[in-house]
Amino acid sequence: MDFDRLTVVLLEAREDAPALDEAAANALQDAHLDFLATLHEQGHLVAAGPAADPQGIIRGISVLTVSPERALELKSADPAVVAGLYRLRVVPWRLPAGAVHFTPARFPHSIADVLGPGPG
Repeated sequence: MDFDRLTVVLLEAREDAPALDEAAANALQDAHLDFLATLHEQGHLVAAGPAADPQGIIRGISVLTVSPERALELKSADPAVVAGLYRLRVVPWRLPAGAVHFTPARFPHSIADVLGPGPG
């Protein structure tokens, strides 16, 4: 049987994360979104988004097409990780070939991209 190999990376909230004011938090979120969108455009990232963990530990999930070692290297450069908001948990994922399919999508580069155009 053939298997696809993907890597899941979990963003875990850090207890010692720095406190940020609203402007700094928004700027960091924009940098985080831009980083994810760029990884997607480069073909490394096929899915990513926030997680609704009731315990508030898992804050985001990413699925990458690269090895676990490369995923850790790439995701360690995420501005939100560099700033100390999150730690990474890397999980290799092996599944029957073709079991999941990722449709091409556009990832937002900023909070403004997420919110869309304002009232005009």
